[in-house]
Amino acid sequence: MRLEILPVEGIGDITAGDDLAALIMSAAPWLTDGDVLVVTSKIVSKAEGRLVEVPADGPERDDARRRMLESETARVVARRGPTTIVQTHHGFVMAAAGIDASNVDKTHLVLLPADPDASARALRADFAARGLDVAVIVSDTMGRAWRNGLTDVALGAAGIGALRDHRGEVDPYGNELSLTQMAVVDELSAAAELVKGKCDRVPVAVVRGYPRHADEGDAGAAALVRDTASDMFSLGTAEARTQGLLDAAHLPEAASPADPEAVRRAAALAALLATPGTGIVAEDGAVRLTPAGSGSADLVRLGADAYRVRVALAAEGVTSSTAVDDAGVTLIFGAS
Repeated sequence: MRLEILPVEGIGDITAGDDLAALIMSAAPWLTDGDVLVVTSKIVSKAEGRLVEVPADGPERDDARRRMLESETARVVARRGPTTIVQTHHGFVMAAAGIDASNVDKTHLVLLPADPDASARALRADFAARGLDVAVIVSDTMGRAWRNGLTDVALGAAGIGALRDHRGEVDPYGNELSLTQMAVVDELSAAAELVKGKCDRVPVAVVRGYPRHADEGDAGAAALVRDTASDMFSLGTAEARTQGLLDAAHLPEAASPADPEAVRRAAALAALLATPGTGIVAEDGAVRLTPAGSGSADLVRLGADAYRVRVALAAEGVTSSTAVDDAGVTLIFGAS
């Protein structure tokens, strides 16, 4: 396979209602069937009127931007300093819900397209109406967890499969691939960004030479959004802490097998926080707690300390049942 990545220059400013297909074809009369057009989401948003008027500066501008962020946010994933990572109503996880103030006058903010896949399908249909069979990717810039730097990814796609599924194929060493799915439209978006740039006023690039397959389907870039059930990192830091506290309030009364080392760690942690004088002893298959004294307050504190141990055990993956007698509390679990 040999790919060419070609910038489309001379498109100019886009305003609401502009015919993007006509403008792109005028700037790139050399387009041909089979090309993949990677179109920056910002010009799609501008053509669709997804701009919000805001004050040019001052606290009023900040307030307006905050309101827009709230309206475009399905849930907050994380916050640190001035940066807010959210999940948009589309399902994308990105900084500031993709709201952008670059390459637009100071009295407007640009929102993401309301339905990027629908935008890509509509633009592809507009090219088809002019006799041109091209695929369309609507792209935007995102950061990535655990890696510095930004890259363009696909928000919408039409006429091209979002994923290239290698599962079931056999590599040159005879190993069957079981997990490999390549995010093709993200890779093409990132490649196209190399010739578009951020300050060069080149919002469209053409990738030529990528083979499209008839059996790829047309599910759009929505196929790239991982559902909650399979997302191992769906919770932000604050959400995970809140969920942990809620789970701690509903600990089951059930004994499970336990690694003695895990029990030792849990008992040691609880001992650091326990009432002075409360006895905490890890035994075979149990943790035994005895009160610091014989008063009613000591017994109440013993209950709180027993719950601390139960939570610490749960954090180690050990569930326990509670047995109470006149001398103290025993948390019971199975031996590993």
